[in-house]
Amino acid sequence: MDFNKTHFSSDEFRRDELIKSIEHAVNELTLEELEALHYDMMTKNYINESFL
Repeated sequence: MDFNKTHFSSDEFRRDELIKSIEHAVNELTLEELEALHYDMMTKNYINESFL
């Protein structure tokens, strides 16, 4: 098996797993916690408001 394909697949799988984990955690947050997270992510430039 090609190392690059294996590495890419492994990275892609890990990325998908991390997204699922984060989505689950976010779905459990209260409105106040979501607002705090949103503010924190905006101040660190992880969120770009231009798409809203």
